[in-house]
Amino acid sequence: MRPSLRALLASRAAWRESFSVRGRDVARWFPGHMAKGLKKMQSSLKVVDCVIEVHDARIPLSGRNPLFQETLGLKPHLLVLNKMDLADLTEQQKIMQHLEGEGLKNVIFTSCVKDENVKQIIPKVTELIGSSYRYHRAENLEYCIMVIGVPNVGKSSLINSLRRQHLRIGKAARVGGEPGITRAVTSRIQVCERPPIFLLDTPGVLAPQIESVETGLKLALCGTVLDHLVGEETMADYLLYTLNQHRLLGYVQHYGLDTACDDVEHVLKSVAMKLGKTRKVKVLTGTAACDFLRTFRSGLLGPVMLDHDILEGHPSANTDP
Repeated sequence: MRPSLRALLASRAAWRESFSVRGRDVARWFPGHMAKGLKKMQSSLKVVDCVIEVHDARIPLSGRNPLFQETLGLKPHLLVLNKMDLADLTEQQKIMQHLEGEGLKNVIFTSCVKDENVKQIIPKVTELIGSSYRYHRAENLEYCIMVIGVPNVGKSSLINSLRRQHLRIGKAARVGGEPGITRAVTSRIQVCERPPIFLLDTPGVLAPQIESVETGLKLALCGTVLDHLVGEETMADYLLYTLNQHRLLGYVQHYGLDTACDDVEHVLKSVAMKLGKTRKVKVLTGTAACDFLRTFRSGLLGPVMLDHDILEGHPSANTDP
């Protein structure tokens, strides 16, 4: 018999109220700010009519690169919050209001793997371009769209989804489950015939400085940086803390635990037991942490929204140095 939610929450008083980030240096987790990629994007702007920024719907309010707006902001801008099938969108209206307060009025939630809401993109892009000045491109009947974003948010998946929707043909952009699949600004990829629309795929570009360790951890959980740079066990601990804080206790049933727990070592040992790995503690916890992260990213622990702390107006991490 599975424990009820009330029973799972019974020991909540003993859970951490904040996540300690002491001694964690976010700067070394992320590669350089990828200036080369951003410079290439800037040089391509003269042939671009609109910019589509893709971001992860699980972190709709954090982790976006502010340099995109600063350097590419002259063009019409559409924010696509992808992976909505993995995100908890019960407070979607609050998210939209928060983004609108930041000047982002054109926002679409999508799941490019499932082609969900993708059909909204071309009409919106056409509308944005139609209401803007195209300068020297005014007589060109073809539209060119640049797709930008931080690593591993689904830029290439969006291109492939648009091609499936509008051209009924297979993929043209490589996709993968880890950051760094697209290495350079690619040549134009057609995604629509009427009107004729071409997209430029671009490499993921992170901000030069991540604003906080917790933002870095959120980005890492969503796969924007290679796991080993942060440490799988650190990420697993932050994931456990976040799931407990948001009362997202699907991990208890998934891994057959007796109750919710705030001790990551105990949880990882239970995960390892389920995986049939009971020897060598270091190997055990490392393997279990990887499985915990993989299970979360695949949606098997339920939909998650990692920016509740921002929506509620208070930080949830201990940011002491």
